[in-house]
Amino acid sequence: MSTPRVARLLYRPPTPELRFLPEGPYPCGGGMVSWVAIQHGPDGKRGSLNLLDVETGTNRSFLLDGRPGFAFPTTAPDTFLVGCEKRVGFYDLVRGGWVGPSATVEEDVEGTIINDAVFHGDVVVFGTKDLAFRTPKAGLYLWHPSRDRPSRLADGQVCSNGKVILEDGNGARLLDIDTPTRCLVEYPLDLERGRVGSPRVVLDLTDQAAYPDGMVLTPDHEGVVIAFYHPGSVAPGEARHYHLASGELLAVWRTEGSPQVTCPQWLSHQGRTALVLTTAVERMSPERLVRCPNAGALFLADTPWPELPEPPRFPLPTFRPPAPSHR
Repeated sequence: MSTPRVARLLYRPPTPELRFLPEGPYPCGGGMVSWVAIQHGPDGKRGSLNLLDVETGTNRSFLLDGRPGFAFPTTAPDTFLVGCEKRVGFYDLVRGGWVGPSATVEEDVEGTIINDAVFHGDVVVFGTKDLAFRTPKAGLYLWHPSRDRPSRLADGQVCSNGKVILEDGNGARLLDIDTPTRCLVEYPLDLERGRVGSPRVVLDLTDQAAYPDGMVLTPDHEGVVIAFYHPGSVAPGEARHYHLASGELLAVWRTEGSPQVTCPQWLSHQGRTALVLTTAVERMSPERLVRCPNAGALFLADTPWPELPEPPRFPLPTFRPPAPSHR
């Protein structure tokens, strides 16, 4: 493994609410990155979708009607695919509300909300989490906007986090992290029928003190970068690059003054591919927070990869938009 690289501070949200639990960065084109503030404080019941201009450091925040786990830009300007509380659907930032088809999960399960996700073509795979981080009552789901209900792929999870979908001549595979297990597993994935086969462990990270959180596939499709959330450390946080076939640790990026790294994502920046990392304040004591001055910030790191093509957007299905209100 090469010497760890240090990520530089990209954006420190100006309020404690926005620094509490940032996750899910995604490039939106034109130097813009979206991200979600899952909840605005330890007792918050609402969060926000945010749009950050990487060059200017200007951030626009859109308060949602619950706690979002993920948000992806769609092929329609200002409309995002969002998982919020127990609902997955499309949110129009201009109208300030939900539009088009949507679906719900776990309405009969108390204390879970939608968490991390990945999309592939016109389907999205997402998980939920137990808000208390204790009970295996969360699930893993696949949703296509033409379907009334998401397909339940797996249950018995506690905090369903990083996800990657790979597809080749042998079919599709889902890489998935249920954070408390400290393992990355792979499922055979039937995208058409919404089913998975038996999981196998790809990376056993149980010897790590930190928890694996968000994850992204490397540009060469041979590895993954995993964010590590350390709930007790005041050392730098880390995102680590692992080779999938061998399990070898190939690279580490560190976030000084912010040990709870939540999600990694690629961004084309100044002709190269950079790595955006979100970090969180969640569960930090006041004493620990003093020793972690960059907690809750977003970071940017250099990588060895050349500039990536424009990232995909989720295809917005055809539907009749609601008529604008006249007050």
